[in-house]
Amino acid sequence: MTNQPRTPHPAALDRRTPDRLLPHADRHLLVPPPDTVRLGQETVSAARAQELAEQQARMELIQHLGMPTGAHAFMDQFADHLAEATGMLYGFVNIFLDQQTFVGLHNPPMESGHLILGRTMSLEHGWCPAVVKRKTGLPLFDVHASPRFSGNFVVDAVGIRSYFGAPLIHQQTGIVLGTVCTIDPEARPQSDARRLLSIVKSTGTEVMHALRAA
Repeated sequence: MTNQPRTPHPAALDRRTPDRLLPHADRHLLVPPPDTVRLGQETVSAARAQELAEQQARMELIQHLGMPTGAHAFMDQFADHLAEATGMLYGFVNIFLDQQTFVGLHNPPMESGHLILGRTMSLEHGWCPAVVKRKTGLPLFDVHASPRFSGNFVVDAVGIRSYFGAPLIHQQTGIVLGTVCTIDPEARPQSDARRLLSIVKSTGTEVMHALRAA
């Protein structure tokens, strides 16, 4: 009796891996490009996957350290000092959660006519995301002096012209927890940028000492 090739039962086909069911030319469709990563059912860029991993590590460390995640009177004092020492209208101690969260905040007086800011902002807005990514201070004596930084939500919404920020880095892990920064609607002389950034960096060091002692 001649052996005839058996037609696979449909259930057996269902158990096959998907790439065996596709024509050979289409199998590459199941493999993410080299610069992408599969996260569950979603394919994201490698850079985005790295951002998500860093954000998760940051959130876990913030929780482990018991850091403030909302308005905090002691952190407000640091924000006040930032504004006063630099002569700028706004000061921030900014922790990166699912949003930028200003646990320390200094606004101009209500009667000043300047915009009064709230305690949160998107992770995509402002210049602090660039500070977190580069892990070093950023002095923008005039945001319009650099095309890279002049197009920004904060420029349009608040009318900001100068920004000085420094990262809050957990030394044991190297994780950036957030920033300290100050902003103003007036540009600053380029010759004064180093001094202003030095004040911001020094305040950031004091904030980290305070967080470790808490």
